[in-house]
Amino acid sequence: MRMTRRVRIPLSVGLVTVVLAVAFVVPATQSGAAASGLRLYVEPAAGYGFIDRAIAEAHRTIDLSMYELEDPAIENDLVARARAGVEVRVVLDSDYGISSVNAPAAAVLKRGGVHVVWAPSSQIFHAKYLVTDDATLYVGTGNFSAQYYSSTRDFWILDRDHNDVAAATATFSADYAHRNAPLGSGSGDLVWSPGSTNALVGLIDSAKRSLLVENEEMDSSVIESALESAAQRGVDVKVVMTYDAEWHDALGQLAKAGVHVHVLSAAQVYIHAKVICADCNLSTASAFVGSENFSTSSLDYNRELGIITSAGTVTHSLWTTVLSDYALGSPPF
Repeated sequence: MRMTRRVRIPLSVGLVTVVLAVAFVVPATQSGAAASGLRLYVEPAAGYGFIDRAIAEAHRTIDLSMYELEDPAIENDLVARARAGVEVRVVLDSDYGISSVNAPAAAVLKRGGVHVVWAPSSQIFHAKYLVTDDATLYVGTGNFSAQYYSSTRDFWILDRDHNDVAAATATFSADYAHRNAPLGSGSGDLVWSPGSTNALVGLIDSAKRSLLVENEEMDSSVIESALESAAQRGVDVKVVMTYDAEWHDALGQLAKAGVHVHVLSAAQVYIHAKVICADCNLSTASAFVGSENFSTSSLDYNRELGIITSAGTVTHSLWTTVLSDYALGSPPF
């Protein structure tokens, strides 16, 4: 059984059954975009060794904000760098019972000299990002939960843009100190919650020919309306999710509006990714990758972080990967 922790205001934790992944095709495990400094990692094929290496190679500072931390290897990596004299700071979510999930890791880190704080209990901290040496920023859709790595579709982006790194560091430092946090966009591509709805709707509205969408949840009327409007103006909109009866009505409405909906079964890769890929098979491609689920809580209340990019190799890899997931699925109706 897989515990899926819904990140919305009034609802309690739900259960979703997931079976370890069967073999499936992943068109690309990682890709680089030299002009933008971005690199995309596609899970589960890429694995999380790049995170281990990023931590091991840090010489001065490591900042980590994480919703769920249940990976002994990463925990040991952080402790090793702290004992080597690196300043390691970690913010862990504490809301909606997640503190019990994160408590063992927090204890390990504290004993090892890592500076750990709990995020404010009044707000879900669902963002997943890592900053090393004030020079590299990793933004992901996946938690550091090792038991799910092999069965889950997630993405991570490595961003070396100085403005993006500085903006993420400023937000992290404020969150770490429990101060009011600035939500800077860096070079214009960082997307923070609270307040990410307009950026995501704007990306959907920008599509001229096609939209590919992956998300774990479908519980935002604003996002759903934007997808429906895109289909009604002639955009080829494809949505792929792991099936959950909770989203049945929303997916039905999307299908009625002309959105092509495919769902995967529990025996296939679990869609935990949060991706919007607009015209990603064209030269005008742009895409979003981040922690934001399509729910009111995630978009308007939680701490979340994502990136919107037009880097060609990143958008192409997203396109081929999400399209392959769509091809694995089937209509739910």
